[in-house]
Amino acid sequence: MRIALLTESAFPTARSVEGGWCERLTRGLPEHEFELYALGATRHDPLPEPSPARLLRLRHADPAGGPLGSLLSGGVLRGLRRRRALTAYRELVRSLVEPGATGGFGPALYALAEAGRGGGLPALLRSGAALDVIESAWRTPGARGTIGPGSVGEPLVRDALVAVDLLERCLRPLSAPWYGRDALAAADLCHAVDGGLGVLPGLLAKHDHGTPLLITEHSLHLRERARGYRTAPYRWPVRALLLAFFRLLATEGYRQAGLITPGSAYDRRWQLHCGADPESIRVVYQGTARAGEPPAGPEPALPTLVWSGPIEPYGGLVAMLHAFATLRGQIPDAVLRIEGEVPVGGLAHAEHCRDLARRLLPDRPDAVRFPDGFPDSAPDTSPATSPDRAVPPGTGAEQGTVLVFSGTRGVPPRLLAEAMLSGRPVVATDVGAAREVVGPTGLLVPAEDPLALAAACAALLDDPERRSRLGTAGRLRAQELYAVEPAASAFRGLYLELVSRWPGAGPEPVPVPEDLAPLAALARQPFARSADHWLGSAPDCPPDPGRGSGSAADREGERTEPVPVGAGASRLRVPVPVEAGAG
Repeated sequence: MRIALLTESAFPTARSVEGGWCERLTRGLPEHEFELYALGATRHDPLPEPSPARLLRLRHADPAGGPLGSLLSGGVLRGLRRRRALTAYRELVRSLVEPGATGGFGPALYALAEAGRGGGLPALLRSGAALDVIESAWRTPGARGTIGPGSVGEPLVRDALVAVDLLERCLRPLSAPWYGRDALAAADLCHAVDGGLGVLPGLLAKHDHGTPLLITEHSLHLRERARGYRTAPYRWPVRALLLAFFRLLATEGYRQAGLITPGSAYDRRWQLHCGADPESIRVVYQGTARAGEPPAGPEPALPTLVWSGPIEPYGGLVAMLHAFATLRGQIPDAVLRIEGEVPVGGLAHAEHCRDLARRLLPDRPDAVRFPDGFPDSAPDTSPATSPDRAVPPGTGAEQGTVLVFSGTRGVPPRLLAEAMLSGRPVVATDVGAAREVVGPTGLLVPAEDPLALAAACAALLDDPERRSRLGTAGRLRAQELYAVEPAASAFRGLYLELVSRWPGAGPEPVPVPEDLAPLAALARQPFARSADHWLGSAPDCPPDPGRGSGSAADREGERTEPVPVGAGASRLRVPVPVEAGAG
């Protein structure tokens, strides 16, 4: 099969998208051909040489330059097309601000994409007409985002300008040059690998060409967007509008997807809450290449706790410092190593944590060991990025005795599994997917409970035999759940399951006389390729609907004749009705 991998990542190479997940997928399924469609890619982001496995091509959203930048000057919509586009845009915005109009989101989205074919849509969505649409929608009584204490929900002119700009950016995938018969229409299956805006091209391909869609989410995009907008520099009307867009986009994606593959049962519950069909969900754990690496070496001489997480208020470092201060009363020579990154805007919290460590342990300031340069610099991490980038992989396992995760948001399952693969025992807060990943091979404690956290860490530091037993069990559990081969095998079966029950778009139509056009269309249904084609043993040709279906009596009244379509051209076999009793 030819599979289109869809992502909105700005780091489009197979090695970087989803932490190398795309590369592992393509290498694990060498019988298929893959093309990567990256909304954040430009022509300056080529595939690495040699290209990984069966990844044939990287398709840019804007072949001429920056991410979709040249599309802003790609023409102007006029006349009937402009009126249709504005009507669809008005219905789309209405579905975002009126609670009773959410059902119009999908039809308005497809109508807007259809009206914008041929260029000019981005320019229209940044015009004064689009600004008028949003201002008018916000003036509707009871509009979402315009209700709040005082002036919180009162939209300003600057809010409308910001909303027009951000909504146009969200809708830019509608103008990507991917919807011709040489791109997504030629794919047998679309696989959106990270949710969010990457689902938009898959929705259009399914709507226009019937291409089946599979959505994989290892960290729910909608949940991370909601968290990121808590600190976003936008007023409430703008945030409400954007959150409504991503919520309805997720709902439409779940509704149209043939299969949905979350990275954990915990994420599955979120998807069900957002309207996903339970019958379409298959949990597939995100494989990691570290499953084949050897465990960490001998334990350090001093009892050492290694804390991992983002250094921010929700990261749990404050609770860890209080727990360690309590622990030092029982194990005076214990050491705490901090392994984490400071997100943008988190320098004040990082400095607070350093001051707290000095106050809690005035006699032994070297017992808490922060990373070099902490907190003098912060990496460039967007507030809305996936937590996979906020938490570094457990690089300190070699220097630790026990690995600790005390955040209140939950650790990404893959990073928790990589910590378990080190062979060290894990202590984690019982939030997110921690219980599902750790199971009985580690210790779980309530969030924001320093006493429980200190007791769990002390129990493991005081019992070498228990540490060894839990560390070995955790490594075996992580190898079973997060090895690359089971994940690749799961997607091999899911791809075949999806295409086996989905009508294909079919090959290019063969010209036929007008009087036989309805029969020729019938001959291409219901599947473009036979089941044998997927095993590589059948030619790529449309099936004969009169052969192999129905009873023998049903087929007695028709015969199949070749229809000439020109000198040297291929011949299309179509069923020709025959009068009863003839022949």
